[in-house]
Amino acid sequence: MIPDSLNQLIKSTQGQQTTQWEGRDVVLFNMPWGELVVSLQGAQVLHYCPAGDTGWLWLTPTPQALPGAIRGGIPLCWPWFADERFADESPQHDGPFHGLARHAEWRLDAVDEHAEGIELHLSPSQPLHTLLTARLVVQANAQRLNVELISENIGETPIKTSGALHTYLAVADTHQCRLEGLSGARYLDKLRDFAESEQQGTLAVQGAVDRIYHTNEAVLLNDGERTLRIGKQSSDSTVVWHPNNDLPSDTPAEAARHFICVEAANTRLDPVWLVPGAQHLLGTTLSRG
Repeated sequence: MIPDSLNQLIKSTQGQQTTQWEGRDVVLFNMPWGELVVSLQGAQVLHYCPAGDTGWLWLTPTPQALPGAIRGGIPLCWPWFADERFADESPQHDGPFHGLARHAEWRLDAVDEHAEGIELHLSPSQPLHTLLTARLVVQANAQRLNVELISENIGETPIKTSGALHTYLAVADTHQCRLEGLSGARYLDKLRDFAESEQQGTLAVQGAVDRIYHTNEAVLLNDGERTLRIGKQSSDSTVVWHPNNDLPSDTPAEAARHFICVEAANTRLDPVWLVPGAQHLLGTTLSRG
């Protein structure tokens, strides 16, 4: 579920191509194992489709003009999630909702191609933080997509961070979605002023949802046509989000019926403390359920 203009660029690509789409530099791969598109604005995976399947990620058909960020794919929320600018680090947390990474320009440092798939390494073109660095590793093949956001403390004092891989998953119908793997998990409901509850059984998405689940377990997403497994690494928060009728300006109502966000995250429930020289890897892995 991607815009026709991007689909045409992919179909006209043989192997790898770097080009522009919606004013952004994008790297496209059309390989025997499948398709992958990464925007260098935000190091954002925009599209992934294994051979013989339909795309696993949703992308708005009406993206914002620059310098706005593109809605869809896997935006990076770094070095903070939402507006969680921790009090003890507030001088370091000046900037937009969901942090600095998704608006910044990144560079493609390395591409490792092999028979089964591909591995990309990306880093910001300019420093985004005085105490932290970030880099991204993307691995794709015919079976799975794996994304790893790696943070390192290059300063001389400990620092607390949060973040998320804000994954927009393409579905046949949001209101037919069922999420398994969350039963028994406590969650904060952002639509009820962060009231705490416990998930009972399968989560059915029937209206607006914005929850932070305290869990490190994988989630199975079934939309009636496909089941995806959303695994993760070094994350005790799973964010589930859909706005229902309260739509952002860049999301047409018809298009909004075809996504659900299931995010590997570090939030107020599990912030990450990094001592000088330490690294943290936040990862998400999409595979067939």
